[in-house]
Amino acid sequence: MLEVLNLNFMQNALMAGILVSIICGLIGSLIVINRMTFIAGGIAHGAYGGIGIAFFFSLEPLLGAGAFSLLLALIIATITLNDKARIDSVIGAIWAFGMAIGIIFIDLTPGYSSDLMSYLFGSILAVSDTDIYFMSVICVVFTAVIVLFYRQFVAVSFDSEFASLRGVNTKLFYYILVCMTALCVVATIRVVGLILVIALLTIPPYIAQGLASRLSSMMLISALFSAVFCVVGLFLSFWLNLTSGASIILVASVCFFVFSIFFRRFRG
Repeated sequence: MLEVLNLNFMQNALMAGILVSIICGLIGSLIVINRMTFIAGGIAHGAYGGIGIAFFFSLEPLLGAGAFSLLLALIIATITLNDKARIDSVIGAIWAFGMAIGIIFIDLTPGYSSDLMSYLFGSILAVSDTDIYFMSVICVVFTAVIVLFYRQFVAVSFDSEFASLRGVNTKLFYYILVCMTALCVVATIRVVGLILVIALLTIPPYIAQGLASRLSSMMLISALFSAVFCVVGLFLSFWLNLTSGASIILVASVCFFVFSIFFRRFRG
């Protein structure tokens, strides 16, 4: 165990797992409370378009994913605010559009990059120092925003109409939350990939919701569960030579099913 921790790539992987756990604990809790799971899924899969464009123009893939995800987030926020009746159709169309754009640009890119698969299914063992810096910045900024505007986020999440009457700019905070979701997706890509990111965003908060009575407690418990899933899944993948992202989500999914069964029996 100690010998493994002395490896530089393993240290980066653990750091990435902890940082992403904090980010997902904060944003994932808000996503679950606001029932925005499908929106998060649409942004996550749509981000593939940004990766494809970045590969085509020889840019940093995470930069392309970040810019494209923010664009999709703004489009989704604008449309869903004005037409919530068709939210499923709109997000489904944007989801498909992003994936299609990504596939087409990848097809047009000369040659094939083996690194592409790491953005789809994650490669936490390949996390670089640059990725760590990016995750650290996102973690600090998101924590600061939620601490400073915690009351507003609570008000908007549980009763947006009452919050609006009290003078809270609900539309602005909705835009902020959707954009934070987009950046959270980008920060999590390296850990579990675009395909599995929605699981890490929703499973820990779902479990935490059954154990917490306040949003702040839910965020903390969610971050702790996410960290445990990342660390256990990371070592499992290292020892058994498995895909890291899939291992992390497998651990999270097993805990999800176990919790659901026992929690229902306990509630019953």
